[in-house]
This record gives sequence, structure tokens and C-alpha cells, in this order.
Amino acid sequence: MLLGALVVFMALTGLVLQRQAETQHEVERVSHSAMQEVADENLQQRGENMVEPLAELLVNPLYYHDLDSMGVLLQGALKQRWIRYVYVFDAQGRVLHDGSESIPAYGLPMDDPLAPAALAATALRTQFSDSIMDVSAPIMIGRERLGGVRIGYDLGAMRVLQERATHQLGVRLKVLAERQMLWLLVLGVALMAMGAAVLWTIQRWLVMPIRNLADAARKIESGHYDVLPLDSKRNDELGELIRAFRNMGRSVARHDRDIRKMAYTDALTGQANRLAFREALDERLLRLSGSGRQLALLFADIDDFKRVNDTLGHDVGDEVLLEVSRRIRDVVQRLGGPGAMLARFGGDEFVILVEAADPRVNVREIATTLGESLVEELGAPLALREREVFLGISIGISMYPDDALTAAMLMKNGDIAMYQAKLAGKNCARYYDNVMNSAVERHVRLETELRGAWERGELSVVYQPVIRVADDAVVGAEALLRWHHPELGEVPPAVFIDVAEKTGLIELLGPKVMTAACRDAARWPPLDGGPPPFVTVNVSARELRSSDLPRSVARSLDYSGLDPGRLLVELTETAMIGDEAHAGRVLQQLRATGVQVWLDDFGTGFSGLSHLRRVPVDGVKIDRSFVADILHDPDDLALTTAIIAMARSLGITVIAEGVENRAQYQLLRDRGCDLAQGFSLANPMSSDEFVALCNDAAAVHLPG
Repeated sequence: MLLGALVVFMALTGLVLQRQAETQHEVERVSHSAMQEVADENLQQRGENMVEPLAELLVNPLYYHDLDSMGVLLQGALKQRWIRYVYVFDAQGRVLHDGSESIPAYGLPMDDPLAPAALAATALRTQFSDSIMDVSAPIMIGRERLGGVRIGYDLGAMRVLQERATHQLGVRLKVLAERQMLWLLVLGVALMAMGAAVLWTIQRWLVMPIRNLADAARKIESGHYDVLPLDSKRNDELGELIRAFRNMGRSVARHDRDIRKMAYTDALTGQANRLAFREALDERLLRLSGSGRQLALLFADIDDFKRVNDTLGHDVGDEVLLEVSRRIRDVVQRLGGPGAMLARFGGDEFVILVEAADPRVNVREIATTLGESLVEELGAPLALREREVFLGISIGISMYPDDALTAAMLMKNGDIAMYQAKLAGKNCARYYDNVMNSAVERHVRLETELRGAWERGELSVVYQPVIRVADDAVVGAEALLRWHHPELGEVPPAVFIDVAEKTGLIELLGPKVMTAACRDAARWPPLDGGPPPFVTVNVSARELRSSDLPRSVARSLDYSGLDPGRLLVELTETAMIGDEAHAGRVLQQLRATGVQVWLDDFGTGFSGLSHLRRVPVDGVKIDRSFVADILHDPDDLALTTAIIAMARSLGITVIAEGVENRAQYQLLRDRGCDLAQGFSLANPMSSDEFVALCNDAAAVHLPG
């Protein structure tokens, strides 16, 4: 420490001395420059103050050519300090007097370098050379110039005085610097002596006790909280620290248990958290390795939980999680066995470990029973705040050692199985198998390929004609998106639309499809004796939830020039579930621009009639599942008839989709259905093919 302090002090001293020398040099330079500047200004002012009145006094002597009077005036000027010469000259620049008695330069022209400017000066003028300051002024009588007067000052003599003053300043500064250096040395010695004394004191009274505290800290680190032979009778702060350290060790032992409980427990539900679950899973897999015994992992995710948070708020969401956690815990305690463990993995995800102490017990059967019971228990409504919340649970089950040998793979496979349960319709349990990996990989590949499919020209929009049932006329078309992949071929819409919905890509593709459909429809010609056909475009739930939908539709209409009355927007009932108020506002904005709104898949949602009452629509499409069996299922026929009658009574258009034969078509006509579409009526086609269809009224062939 002393050596380090000495090095630092010497370095700082050297830096101070170097800086002091630089400062001294800078002071000398600035002082010299300032003195020279001030001296030049004073000398110039002095010369101008002398020459100007002298020029006035010389008017008469010059006019009368009175050399004696000139000599008297110039001799007085020559007696001034630093004046080297004085000249009185005539208008041609010839010297008339130089202040001497003999005037040797009389009549000679002035030939020094400063003479031309002095001769040409019409007013007071000051010039400088390396050694002379020349001040001149014209001598005038009225407007006539008689000549002039010049006084030259010796700058060299003045510079000698300046150098002498600068030298004296440097000597004074050097004396001050030496005095300051002496004080620095004295201060350094004092600091070193004081540092040595402080070092000895620290070593004796601080270092040794702190080393004892370090030994105690190592014991605490190793987990020995209560065996601390620390004590001190000192009454100073260090003695208090030693006693506090001893008490801290005892307190840490007490709080360690509480901290571990907090670290391994979910704050909301009180269940084990992700960290506790992962450590327990690693420990169990290590214990089961090579034993031939099984372990089941159930990966459970609450269905549609985000809808609860979005519609009812996060406070209600927390209450739902608490109630769901309680139900899962009750089922696990009842059916999971003594080795079962429940943990909240995060958000709305829960994981369950099922293990049997007896190798003869079939763990797969326990997991199956547990999964089915959880699906049944979570399918029951939850009563919260005077309302019922309907949820469900999707469960993926992976087995050790059949499906995976490591904790990471076991959880990954359980997650994959849970995802397959979601795809299977939710609210169910699925076991992992190798085929699921292929499905997941295919989903990931489709998502990756779909991201650039539009830009690569793989996606295209086709149009399925809409037929007016009353006279078999083509009146419009539904825009459908198709994907032709260069390797996978034609990808089914149900597959890639589902991927786009789940990944959010639909929000990028939707506006592109809308713009393309409006652009194509704007070029469709008018039908025979009527307006051009309309175009319908499907809007996803994600697009409906966005407040940008009306602006996006308006941009498409502006870009294409399509009449808003020829654009119909289709959305499903399920797209409005969760926030009908927002959906109603968005649809009102669309209808205010002239765009019509149709409700697709009508009858398959939760409450179709209520939607017609609260959400403004211009038409409903009867779902194909009802149309397919209207010839054989009396219930489907009755429901279809009721929908048609209800729509007509409300003054809205009713469309039947999925019409496949003449009998269905004729039955819909008898019931008063307005419009129909189906693959047997007309297959989806390009925009040019649709234009040709509209021009050929006989092109629509209904199946027999």
C-alpha cells in the first residue's frame, strides 16, 4: 500500500510539475503577446495624438515655406521617446524639413517602403514594418493639400523593454514554482508518514478481525449457520459488527427455510413452481435410471384462458387460475397416488408428475385416468362474480422411458402432445407418439414457407361464383386464397389458413387478399341489364379485433377504385365472441362506408340469434353442415327453414353454401333462399374465367 501510494504520489507530483511548467510557459507567452498588443496600441494612439495636432500647426509654416518655424515644431517632436524620424514634405513628396539644423534631406524625394502610402494618405494613417511604426497625416488648407507630416517610431527599442519585462515575469514565476515544489515535497513526506501509521493501525485493529469474519463467512457459505465461534468485547463499531455477524448467521439459518419456500413456490396458486418442478424431475429421473420403472408427465394448458383476461380482466383471470389450480390439485390428490407432484409451469400451464412406488402398478393407466378426470372436472363451469366461465383443458402426456430419457425431451414431448390435443379440438388429453414430431415439423415448415409465399407468387386469389336462386343468375363471387407450393403442391386452405391464424400471419395476408379482390372486382363488367357482380372477402378474428380494419378496407377501395357497395365482408360468429361491443363498432364503421357485412357459418356459433340482435349484418350464410343433410335430416331441414324465414323477416340476405345437387338447390328455392354457392354449382376460378362465366349465362350447370 505504501509503495503504491508513493508511486501514485510521484506520478501526481510529476503531473502537477509538468502542468505547472506548461502553465508558466503559457502565462509567459500570453503575457508577452498581451504586453506587445497593449504597447502597440498605446504607441499608435500616442503617435496619432501627436501627428494630428502637429499637422494643424504646420499649415502656416508650410504655406509660407517658413523652415525655421517648421524646425522649432519638429525639434520638439524629436525629443519624444522612441521617435526615430520626423519629416515634413510637400505635395510632390519632397522632404522640406527633418527637424535637424542642416536639413540634409531637403528637397529629396522620400524613397522608403512606407513613403508611397504616407504620400497618398488623405487622412491620418498608421503603418507598421518590422522595426518602424509610421504615423502620417496630410497638411491641408481648405481642400488644397500642401503636403504632409510623418513621424517614425522605433519599435525595436520598445521590443527590448517588452522582452525585459517578460524575463522579469518568468523569473518571478520560476521562484513561485520552486516554492510550490518544496511544499509538495514536504506534503509528500507527511502523507507517507501518516500512511505508514494508518497502515499499522488498520493491520492491527481492522485486518485481523475482518479475517476472522471471512472465516465465519466461509462457514456460513458451507451451510454451518449455527457454529460460529465469534465473540468480541470491543465496544467500537467493529465489535458491534462481529456480534451482528454472529447473530446474522443464526438469522440466515432461520430465513433460509423461508427463502427456499418462496423460491420454489408459485406466488399466486401456492403450488410448486417451474424451478421446483425441474429439480424434482431431474432428481426422479436420476433415481429411476436403469430401474425399469415408469414416470408420466402431464402437460396441461387451460383452453381459451386469454379470452378471460381480455374480456373479464386480469383480476378475474387470477381468480380463474386459483380455482383451476384447486380443482387440479383435488383431482391429483385423489387419483395421482402418493408420488404425484403438481406445479404451475407458468401462465395458464400446469404440469403433473405421476410415479408409482410399486413397479407392478401401471403408470400409464393412472395417467390416463387422471387426464380424463381433469378434462371432465375442468369442463364444468366456474362460478365467479355472479357469472359462469366456461373453459376447458388440453393435456399432453409423455412417458419415461418410452418417449424420452431426459427431462428436456420429456417436457418437449409433453408440450407437443398438448399442442396436438389443441388441434384435436381442445378439452381433451393426448399421448405423445413419434408421428406428432412430424406434424410439428410440418407445421413449422409451413409457417416458414408461408411467410414469403405471397412475394414469391405462390399464393393466388380465386373466385367461387354466388348464384341467385330465383333465376340461376351469377351475381357475385367469394374470394378464396389458394397456395401452390413448388414442392408440396396444392396446400389445402384449411391447413395453411389455420397456420396463418395461429401465427398471426393472417394479419399480413388479409389486407393483401382484400386489395387483390377489390382490384379484380373493379374490372368485372356489368351483368346483363344490371350492375357488375359483387365480391365477398373473408375477415379473420384477428383482423376484426384490430381497430385498423376499416382503414385497411378503405385503402383497398381507394387503391382499386371499387364501388364500396360491391364489396361484402364475411366474418364468422366465433370471431365476435369475447368483445361484441368492439366488433359492433368496427362493423358499423364498415357499413357507414357502404360496405356490406355477412355472417359466415351461421348456426354453428354459441348464440347466432343474439348476434343478429346486437351486431349489424346485411346477410347470413347457412353453414354447409346443415345444407348437406337437408334432404335426409328433418332437424337440419327445420333449422335451415327457420334461418331463412328469420332472415327474411329481418330484411337481410340469406345465402346457402355447400349446395351439391339439384334437389338441395330446388328445396332451397322452395324455402325462399336468396343466394347459393357450392362446388357443384361452380368451382373456384380465376378472375378472367369468372368474367367469361358472367358473359355466358348458360355456363352455370346445376347437378342433377
